[in-house]
Amino acid sequence: MTRVLTIANQKGGVGKTTTAVNVAAALALAGHRVLLVDLDPQGNASTALGIDHASGVPDIYEALTEDTPLVDIVQECPDIAGLLVAPATVDLAGAEIELVDAEHREHRLKTAIEAYLVEQEKQGTGVDYVLIDCPPSLGLLTLNGLVAAREVLLPIQCEYYALEGLSQLLRTVDMVAAHLNPDLHVSAIVLTMYDGRTRLASQVAYEVRTHFGARVLDTVVPRSVRVSEAPSHGLTVIGYDPTSSGAIAYREVAAQLDAIGAPTPTAEETHG
Repeated sequence: MTRVLTIANQKGGVGKTTTAVNVAAALALAGHRVLLVDLDPQGNASTALGIDHASGVPDIYEALTEDTPLVDIVQECPDIAGLLVAPATVDLAGAEIELVDAEHREHRLKTAIEAYLVEQEKQGTGVDYVLIDCPPSLGLLTLNGLVAAREVLLPIQCEYYALEGLSQLLRTVDMVAAHLNPDLHVSAIVLTMYDGRTRLASQVAYEVRTHFGARVLDTVVPRSVRVSEAPSHGLTVIGYDPTSSGAIAYREVAAQLDAIGAPTPTAEETHG
């Protein structure tokens, strides 16, 4: 069964897109077939994977607003076999407004992904993972991402304001699970931008692990210059410098995510 994960956090600058593209790359390099859906109008995930997302390129906006099949949108990552990308262009910025009056507006992405997966299975090219990179907001685009997924991968940066706004995101996940997508749950949390030289980073990591327990992945992603440099070269950090600490960490994150499978959440885990 295809695992569909949404990478979400309405707080910007937490390493959300970096986590999405590097986990996707690591899973593909491990032999999985992966679809990354770029649901952020900034298109940073598309840039990092070397995907053409200039205005006019078929993109996820057309799937959401015009029912264009994903098969007509998806591009293959030029550097990583088995990694497919549904890109975002600047047109996606208008989708929030256009979807307001659309029929089944929260389910548009879910419908598109399910149709794509069925088609891929028919062709014998099944997809193991779908990763959805959401924008840093809790609008209709992120809502579509949450309705389309069964799991939420939540990046939290090891900095002072790490937990600020987190309760709002968790309430949104609860709301979506209660009213739109009963299968949705936070299955994994990854600590990003960890600086082991500071007491603050250790304190934040401790607080997150205390609050969320086993859902926090063992590996922390360190603050790394290589991670910051990679997107400017149209590469993931795994492709840019595979021996760097950031690349090693993201491969470990992907392996841990793969190893935990898709657990069935208890009511307490989902809403606690």
